[in-house]
Amino acid sequence: MRIIVAPDSFKGSVSALGVAEAMERGIHAVFPTAEVFKVPIADGGEGTVEALVAATGGQLRHTEVRGPLGSPVHAHWGVSGDGATAFIEMASASGLPLVPKELRDPRFTSTYGTGQLMQAALDAGLRKLVIGIGGSATNDGGTGMARALGIRFLDAAGADLPEGGGALARLARIDLSGLDPRVAEASLLVACDVDNPLCGPRGASAVYGPQKGATPELVTELDAALSVFARVAADATGRDMATASGAGAAGGLGAGLLFFTPASLRPGVAIVLETTGFDALVKDADLVITGEGRTDFQTAMGKAPVGVAAVAKRHGVPVLCLSGGAGRRGRRRAGPRHRRSRQHRAPAHGAGGLHGPGSGPAGSRRRPGLPPAQGGSGAAVIAKGKSATDEGC
Repeated sequence: MRIIVAPDSFKGSVSALGVAEAMERGIHAVFPTAEVFKVPIADGGEGTVEALVAATGGQLRHTEVRGPLGSPVHAHWGVSGDGATAFIEMASASGLPLVPKELRDPRFTSTYGTGQLMQAALDAGLRKLVIGIGGSATNDGGTGMARALGIRFLDAAGADLPEGGGALARLARIDLSGLDPRVAEASLLVACDVDNPLCGPRGASAVYGPQKGATPELVTELDAALSVFARVAADATGRDMATASGAGAAGGLGAGLLFFTPASLRPGVAIVLETTGFDALVKDADLVITGEGRTDFQTAMGKAPVGVAAVAKRHGVPVLCLSGGAGRRGRRRAGPRHRRSRQHRAPAHGAGGLHGPGSGPAGSRRRPGLPPAQGGSGAAVIAKGKSATDEGC
């Protein structure tokens, strides 16, 4: 029996590799002779660098940078096995876990440390950068990142604004003259797991601000400040990126990268799955097991379990998703039998659903050696619900 375990991290608890190892132990406890392949997965947030370094046989590096509140943090980044590509994870430099809960206020947190990691990669001679932008503590539109690369953000009197998203309400002019010229020579591929625009009801402040410490009043204030930033940045760069898909990711870091660098945004899980050669691994598998810390409405927006399930569906391989919790709406839709400790069948996702030949009850092909599904044990257990607590972007 060939089983692929491809979980995301359980944020704040255990890394994707740690989850994969735990899954392997559980499988061997039941099926001692099973062939288990561990493929840690990430979608642009925590664990992205680790997954990409492991997939390419690369190396981890460490750099001291400014954390979200300005204090020094030791952030990690990676270099691919061929030495050609830098892997950067903004969560390592500007992530939410770096800010104690009692100090979380996205008016003041900054992405400056993420820009310093980019600078470290450029200093190392690397010009191809893959940047994961999930799990942020920030709402500054990527202005901290841009400052680290030499851009200035000025008020009406020509003075530099303080860092953080709140000060952007006073932004009058952006000075691009100091931008590191090496940025223009670089290729930036941004691993982004959401498609939110910068502003509005689906924007960075409204959707992700509350989990970073924003009250309803602060959400309104921050959204207005990002609107000012979008207008001034469009005037300075000649690019209108506020409504671009993913512009609202990581508190607007997606927009900042699009405004100020030659970046392109792609779903993070797709980048990781391609780099790991996941399609070839799944082709001959009997079962795929994925997982994440919390399965809710954000999962359907491109999180790792959906990306894993989509690949497995193409090959007719059944999928299990093990989650630490499910969104409240997901539990209600699953019916009264569902509890967090149980698996449950997912509702259809999209036109064809996550169920398809080999992954749904009607069209599945049970692989030799696998026990038949009984009771509530479905072939796919990806939940669909709603929660504002997942640390996505």
